[in-house]
Amino acid sequence: MFHKIFLCLVLVGVPFFANTQVKVCSWNLKDFGKTKSDIEIDFIAQIINKFDIVLIQEVVAKDAGGAQAVARLADVLNRTGAKWDYVVSNSTFSSSYKAERYAFLWKPSSVKMVGKPWLEETLKVELDREPYYATFVKNGQQFTLVNFHAITKSKQPEREVKYFKFLPTEYPQLNLIFCGDFNLPQSHSVFNPLKKMGYTSALVNQKTSLKMRCKENECLASEFDNFYFNSSKVTMQKSGIIPFYQAFATLKEARNISDHVPIYFEF
Repeated sequence: MFHKIFLCLVLVGVPFFANTQVKVCSWNLKDFGKTKSDIEIDFIAQIINKFDIVLIQEVVAKDAGGAQAVARLADVLNRTGAKWDYVVSNSTFSSSYKAERYAFLWKPSSVKMVGKPWLEETLKVELDREPYYATFVKNGQQFTLVNFHAITKSKQPEREVKYFKFLPTEYPQLNLIFCGDFNLPQSHSVFNPLKKMGYTSALVNQKTSLKMRCKENECLASEFDNFYFNSSKVTMQKSGIIPFYQAFATLKEARNISDHVPIYFEF
C-alpha cells in the first residue's frame, strides 16, 4: 500500500508543484529611461527573458523616456520567442526630483494578472516612493508582488520600511511578497515585525549593489535588494543574483546598465 501511495504522489504531486512554480526577477535599473541605448536594452532583455515576471525600479518619471524604455524592452522581449505584457506605474507622489515609476513585465503564458496594479495611496506622504502592487495567478494560486524602492541609506530607509508591518493587516486577503531595493540588509531590526508574522527573506548575506571598482575580485558592495515572503503561504525553491557585470571589462562599463545586480526568486 505504501508503494502505491508513494507512486501516486510521484505521478500526481510532482507535476502539480512543477506547474505552479513561478520565477520572478527584480532589478533596480539605474535611471531606466531614454539614456539607455538599444544595445543596452538588448543586453537587459537577454538577462531577464528566462523569468515569468520581472519587476523594475528606477524607471524615469521626469519625462516620457522611462515608460518608453519599458515599452522598448517589452518589444525586444517579444522577439525572444515568448509573448510579454507590461505595465508602468504613474509617477510616485514625491517631489519631481525624487519621483520615479515602477514597472512589471510578465509572460501571460505563465501567469495572469488579476485586476489592475496600484500605487499605495495610504503611504504616499510617509514614503518618498510609495510601493506598486500587482496581483498574479497561476493555476488558481494568487500572489501579490509589492514593488518598492526605498530612500538611500544615508537618509535612513528604515524610516520607510517600518510601515511595511501594517500592510499584511491592511490586505489580509492578499498573499503579499515584498520585492525590490530596500537599501537595507535583511538582518536590520526594522524587518523583525514582518519576521514575527512569518515573513522571511529570499536572500541572506547576499550583496546586491556594485562597487565603483572591484577589489581583490570582490565587486559587490551592499546587501540591499531582496524578496520578503510569508513562508506559510509560499515555498521557496531557489533564489540568487545574476552577476551581469562579469560580461563587461570594467565595473564602469557595467554601471551603465545599473549599479545593482538583478535578483531572482523561484517559488
